[in-house]
Amino acid sequence: MARPARVRPSDPRDEHFEDLAVSANASKDGIYFTTRRNSYYRGMRLFVTFPYNSPHDPMNCEYMAEVVRVEELPNDKFGVAVHLKLAVTYGDSAPTGSLTRA
Repeated sequence: MARPARVRPSDPRDEHFEDLAVSANASKDGIYFTTRRNSYYRGMRLFVTFPYNSPHDPMNCEYMAEVVRVEELPNDKFGVAVHLKLAVTYGDSAPTGSLTRA
């Protein structure tokens, strides 16, 4: 399922970046995406918006996630598998900023 994802580190000790990656596979508990960034590592905590269309799209759903696997791929790319741990809901269906388990 090729869908765009916005990925950012959640730990202030990690260098800040915003990666607009494309998913190669997704389930209700995780996403596998490819990227050219080499800064991902196992155990890294992330904010993942999936699917991501634009910064103000009301359908965006952001998750707290953790990297569970990083694979080196051909053509200077990396495959990154993340476990979605917690959904952060911003829509009308829940109070602003409420958290739900993914």
